[in-house]
Amino acid sequence: MAAPKPEEISHPPMDQLQGLEYCIDSNPSWGEAIALGFQHYILALGTAVMIPSFLVPLMGGSDDDKVRVVQTLLFVEGINTLLQTLFGTRLPTVIGGSYAFMVPIISIIHDSSLMSIEDSHVRFLNTMRAVQGALIVASSIQIILGYSQMWAICSRFFSPLGMVPVIALAGFGLFDRGFPVVGRCVEIGIPMLILFIAFSQYLKNFLTKQIPILERFALLISITVIWAYAHLLTASGAYKHRPELTQLNCRTDKANLISSAPWIKIPYPLQWGAPTFDAGHAFGMMAAVLVSLIESTGAYKAASRLASATPPPAHVLSRGIGWQGIGILLDGLFGTLSGSTVSVENVGLLGSTRVGSRRVIQISAGFMIFFSILGKFGALFASIPFTIFAAVYCVLFGLVASVGLSFLQFTNMNSMRNLFIVGVALFLGLSVPEYFREYTAKALHGPAHTKGEWFNDFLNTIFFSSPTVALIVAVFLDNTLDYKDSARDRGMPWWVKFRTFKGDSRNEEFYTLPFNLNRFFPPS
Repeated sequence: MAAPKPEEISHPPMDQLQGLEYCIDSNPSWGEAIALGFQHYILALGTAVMIPSFLVPLMGGSDDDKVRVVQTLLFVEGINTLLQTLFGTRLPTVIGGSYAFMVPIISIIHDSSLMSIEDSHVRFLNTMRAVQGALIVASSIQIILGYSQMWAICSRFFSPLGMVPVIALAGFGLFDRGFPVVGRCVEIGIPMLILFIAFSQYLKNFLTKQIPILERFALLISITVIWAYAHLLTASGAYKHRPELTQLNCRTDKANLISSAPWIKIPYPLQWGAPTFDAGHAFGMMAAVLVSLIESTGAYKAASRLASATPPPAHVLSRGIGWQGIGILLDGLFGTLSGSTVSVENVGLLGSTRVGSRRVIQISAGFMIFFSILGKFGALFASIPFTIFAAVYCVLFGLVASVGLSFLQFTNMNSMRNLFIVGVALFLGLSVPEYFREYTAKALHGPAHTKGEWFNDFLNTIFFSSPTVALIVAVFLDNTLDYKDSARDRGMPWWVKFRTFKGDSRNEEFYTLPFNLNRFFPPS
């Protein structure tokens, strides 16, 4: 038997991911694009509902307050997504709420001066204004780092090897939002997980009018089926005598969103009153802004691959971070109770549908704005049990993580140096945040627990984030361990041409600003 040829046992590295139906600047038909946009909107609801549902009761807010915050968050998400896809990186990314801001926001909620307010509604408003002030001040970090091109300069220290753990943990690092949440209501979560995988993978060749309808709309179809099934279980009284926590995770009528939602309400800046400013609150929030910046950097790299585009050049990445900073400023002005970051689950959906079209994401932004104004309709979709979203996250977060691992094809994984860096960065990126989570659950405060609250918030926020820990470890090791003699092993000959806008002719096609704006903002 003849020995196999090298090309038969290895695969050549590819700048752009193959097998996608539509890339960043190719578009499906309008009908299909609108349906796909609606699918991205439905997926974005998970985080948009979960964050206010957790934080608003802690602040003393009512169901009415919770609905207003959800509507405001969706409205600003829509605006930020449009700004990012038009003038930022121009990648097909949904800009949504971020869990990275939970640590400093919970710290503000527990501030003694706010906790001492007896009237719960007044306490809610005062806490909201304190969070708004902190977000407004902290947003300056991303605005300055982005528009000054300082983040572009920092990104010169990144290599394909250093980015692998960061992008991989943008997905893997969210494991606690996957099956642990599915397990809270297995009778809904597991059928959803099985159905979504079956439709998107095993039945993907089922065609209707030449469209792989089950693959393309697996999320919408499976959510509709399981939501109806969950409603049937609720209506039949299956959860009547079950514990309160089970009812909360399984029932379709526990969110109290539809009854509390107004028919029409347009969110507007300073709707909660004038923001209040506190240096300690703002400093803690700055850590969350830095975490959001790092997590988004990993997600932008993953999105570029799943949109069949080249990696964004340094100045495009920096431009996107600047616009994301403006997004956090808008979060502060409107009062969304969260900062902005790239929605990892929506990046994963690009790969699941094999549609990386920018237009689809812009349409989804339109749905966010539209349904946040029409409160009752938006609240109907927002009442989907969170267990259903968690089942989908199990697939989509894993998909984003595997995109991160795909960058290893540009590096030499027969190098002990590279194996050491990737292994240590991945392990510590999972292990350190897990230690911080376990410690906080037992002690009710983070490992950093000094008299300086701002210092505690800063450290605890940084080390709660898997991609942030991975970036610190991977970039430090990659730039200090034999870095002069290992450029080829690190993948730098491939990476270097994507650092500048003119380094690759395809960059112009993917990242040029619309309306001929490049005349005023020439690329570097």
